[in-house]
Amino acid sequence: MASIKLAIVGAGPSSFYVASRLLSLLPQSSPHHDAIKIHMYDRLWAPHGLVRYGVAPDHPEVKNCTNKFDLTATDPRLRFFGNVNITTSASASPIAHNVSLPSSSLLHNYTHLLFSSGCTIPTLHAALPPSDRCIPALSLVHWYTQHPSVANKPPPPLESIEHVSLIGQGNVSLDVARMLLTPPSTLEKYDVPSNVLDVLKRSAVQHVSIIGRRGPLQAAFTTKELREMMNLEDAAMDPLDPTLLIPPAGEELTRQQKRTVQLLEKGSRNAPGTKPKSWSLDFFRSPTHLAPAPEDDQSAARPLTLTLAHTALSAEKRAVPTGATSSLRTSMVVTSLGHHGEPTPWYDSALGHVRTVGGRVVDEHGHTLRNVYASGWAAMGARGVLASTMMDAYAVADTILADAFPGEFRKDGNALESVVPQGRVSDAAEPVMAETVGSDEPPVEVQAGLNEGEVTDYEHWKLVDAEEVKRGVAIGKERERMGWDEARTFLSQAKGRR
Repeated sequence: MASIKLAIVGAGPSSFYVASRLLSLLPQSSPHHDAIKIHMYDRLWAPHGLVRYGVAPDHPEVKNCTNKFDLTATDPRLRFFGNVNITTSASASPIAHNVSLPSSSLLHNYTHLLFSSGCTIPTLHAALPPSDRCIPALSLVHWYTQHPSVANKPPPPLESIEHVSLIGQGNVSLDVARMLLTPPSTLEKYDVPSNVLDVLKRSAVQHVSIIGRRGPLQAAFTTKELREMMNLEDAAMDPLDPTLLIPPAGEELTRQQKRTVQLLEKGSRNAPGTKPKSWSLDFFRSPTHLAPAPEDDQSAARPLTLTLAHTALSAEKRAVPTGATSSLRTSMVVTSLGHHGEPTPWYDSALGHVRTVGGRVVDEHGHTLRNVYASGWAAMGARGVLASTMMDAYAVADTILADAFPGEFRKDGNALESVVPQGRVSDAAEPVMAETVGSDEPPVEVQAGLNEGEVTDYEHWKLVDAEEVKRGVAIGKERERMGWDEARTFLSQAKGRR
């Protein structure tokens, strides 16, 4: 039996980067080559997490990392199990067709555990309770990427919405705005499901307001995303007050801030008023209230009034109210304020993610848990790009091997030391994982799901992947996605043809 039987919860980029690092550092020439087995679980039936279900469809280059993931998945020491929800409580999975696997089964069937499940819950705004007209940006992202959690939900009523107010000025806000303002004829060559394109073709959206509580020098979007907004073919940016772009006296701007100011000074390639659609960056505004439509007007087109407090920066660069307010007539409010993780036994609500030190999970008393780790957003919170995710994942993989083979594992000729953080001793905590396991196979629930076609493996995914690309090529686009029901039927028929 393998001395490391690792269960990874999540199958997004961080998970694959950890697996890739572990397997590459234990090559065929290593005495520990056969000492590791990795089982990767995800409640999504397809792998790659945010790369498939979060990256904007018109950013196909970001998805190139899946080529590396495909290569990693060819190693027989790694197995992927999709459509499996790891349950830690009696709460139901957000995906109805999931196979449930109790977390206790992982503790009994594996010697090591890695949480790499990301941050899947959107952070809401206290003044903007969710409703059918006030939704998190994640709902729209899940809709236009055909996320399994929205399979049976109606699409957004874009045919009745003229004005959208986005709260938050990060890249996700700009992604959503770009999807709403880009002509469907431009989007149709990308990985946009046909049913999503049909809704976008009926869209009545004319303006998108992108609202932030601080100024242009503090905005979270990147210059790349801003430049894409500036270059929209059928939309123009509303002009900014030039005084907003004057840096405070004595303040040295970063390279990105300088580029942001230059782009904003130049403005969009289309002059204001020359195109049918428009967008605006509304700086120094913070929502305080959303007035619903009158009771006698409950149509999808009913107007809303969004009240905004005017803000200014404090000496600490915090947004503070000035006392002034204004109102904005809008059709829908979309909040894009970040994300946090789902509660797990070692989730810290104050942090919004799993408690870790150096990649090792710690309990509420600060004791390091033996052979329990976390990586990516599950360990750091929802921040960073793929490059930072990769570097973090590699560091966690190194820690796993250093803990497993203390004093003997070598990398580049240098010993990796397993160092428990000062004041925290792993042996002080109750062991949570099995010391040894009797089989390299997955738990019986997972094996049963595989036999019944309810659990997918990577071979299944590659069959679906190839078919999606084939269908897309036939209609002149990147791919045509399948939902779970269609994928399951396709896989059943493919199995019957063998």
